[in-house]
Amino acid sequence: MTRLTARFWVDAYLTRLRLEGIPAFVTAHGDDTSGAVIVKLNTLDGRAVAFTRMFDLMTGARAWEELVRGTDAEVEETIARQKGFDPDLWVIEVEDRQGRHLLDTPGLA
Repeated sequence: MTRLTARFWVDAYLTRLRLEGIPAFVTAHGDDTSGAVIVKLNTLDGRAVAFTRMFDLMTGARAWEELVRGTDAEVEETIARQKGFDPDLWVIEVEDRQGRHLLDTPGLA
């Protein structure tokens, strides 16, 4: 199965968010071809949650799972540690008071 490049997926995701009127920004530009992606959802109330794509070895399925939830500072600390492990990491920050991130929608899930 052919996989999408990280850059292609990020561009498509940002477009989907923009079409829904949800602000999002690339805060760390990873490797265009194979960089992993973390999506940080900032609800603009001092709280945040970060999602990462996980691979299930038993089924081969990929799914977005919660990496960390807490204060914005706590989530930023976790993301900073992840960037220290993986210099090819993409980080996208989504800002939405309603908590929308669209990762569970068809084509992104």
